[in-house]
Amino acid sequence: MTDRFRVLVIDDDPGIREYLHTVASRQGYEVFSAPDGESAVEGLGESKPDIVTLDAVLPGMDGLETLRKLKQAMPQVPVIMLSGHGQARMIVEAMRLGASDFLRKPFEVEELELAFSKALENHALKEEVVNLRGRVRSEVDSLLLGGDNPKMKEVRETIEQVADTDITVLIRGESGTGKELVARALYQLSNRSERPFVKVNCAALPSELLESELFGFEKGAFTGAQKRKLGKFEYANRGTIFLDEISEMAPGLQAKLLQVLQDGEFSRLGGESDVKVDTRIIAATNRNLEEAVRSGEFREDLYYRLNVVMVPLPPLRDRIDAVPLLVEHFLQMYREQYRKDAHPLSAETMNVMMGYGWPGNVRELENMIKRMVVLGNEKAVLKEIQRQGDAGSIAHPPEEESFDLGSLGSDLADGNGFDLKAISKRAARIAEKKVIERVLAQTRWNRKEAAERLHISYKALLYKMKENGLSDGN
Repeated sequence: MTDRFRVLVIDDDPGIREYLHTVASRQGYEVFSAPDGESAVEGLGESKPDIVTLDAVLPGMDGLETLRKLKQAMPQVPVIMLSGHGQARMIVEAMRLGASDFLRKPFEVEELELAFSKALENHALKEEVVNLRGRVRSEVDSLLLGGDNPKMKEVRETIEQVADTDITVLIRGESGTGKELVARALYQLSNRSERPFVKVNCAALPSELLESELFGFEKGAFTGAQKRKLGKFEYANRGTIFLDEISEMAPGLQAKLLQVLQDGEFSRLGGESDVKVDTRIIAATNRNLEEAVRSGEFREDLYYRLNVVMVPLPPLRDRIDAVPLLVEHFLQMYREQYRKDAHPLSAETMNVMMGYGWPGNVRELENMIKRMVVLGNEKAVLKEIQRQGDAGSIAHPPEEESFDLGSLGSDLADGNGFDLKAISKRAARIAEKKVIERVLAQTRWNRKEAAERLHISYKALLYKMKENGLSDGN
């Protein structure tokens, strides 16, 4: 069986058939021919073409009807229409039916060669996109949607239904459930996958900086604005922008975002004219937006604009059946990344994992498996899970375990001395860390809300989290 591309020539003129046969053969193609549409369609099983040239005017079944039959039988095979008339209506109808190109007779050899080249390149590109989408679906299934949980089946179906549209999507779920993964899957499966994907964390920057980051600024808009800066929305033009932690956006910026959603335009800081963009918006939040709307923290009109299609991600504890599949996936991934010979988990460790509450969700599981692979030992992680006990608590480092007031009392009775200031400072730091951990757990790691409950500024909370070695929960 030959590896050469196969060309099917359909034309009622023997001279044209012979000419096309010669030209295509010189380009290295294997050529088949048919004098009419009926015999061409009937012989598809034998010719199995990679590309077709089709005369628009044929006896019996005309060119457009033949094109329709060809596309029904072989929707992916490119068809180049040839005609001596070139009527606009015929060209439009041929393109609507799926013709890849339209050449007017008489044509030059170079025109035909270019048409062949373009058609086959487009065909290869479409196959590549299909393969890419298949890989993305596989990654999503294995990493995020493993198991038979009904809620996750709904998530998968929603992704499949809306990915290839421009509709706005709001992804909701606790920290670590995989909201960014869903956003990237929606992007990769969309018709914008060859355009930019831009992520912005709305909680990572103060309001003033976030505005310039999203919408850019003009030269001289403020002190230090030496030249124009494009915003993330402009970089995401014709692509997709992912707005993570959308609930943390200040009210003034919410109004500006609403304008982008309604009109597809905005103004840069210091700008006098509007900038138009074609950007698909995907947003995510781990907060209860309905409560934020009721409290006045989030605009109701923006809420309804964002919440066109909502993708709710259940926490890992509500789909515990996915844990073995996720464990296998992460083991394989980090084996390859770190070139380690990691063994499957023991039955004891897997049983403990299946009974654990996973407050950090999929991200927590991934980090645990990563440590197991790197350390080559699952006992340390197993002890950490067992030590935590309560699903919402965080394992304490050895320093905290060794700080026990009871043992201090017995040591004092033995006449040992202590640096009281050092002990007080250490006890205060440990107590502070435990309180911050508890409040963060209560607020599902919403740092803005946690700062309010602790009666400290947002920046102060971020500093204390860093000082105490706490994960940011995102």
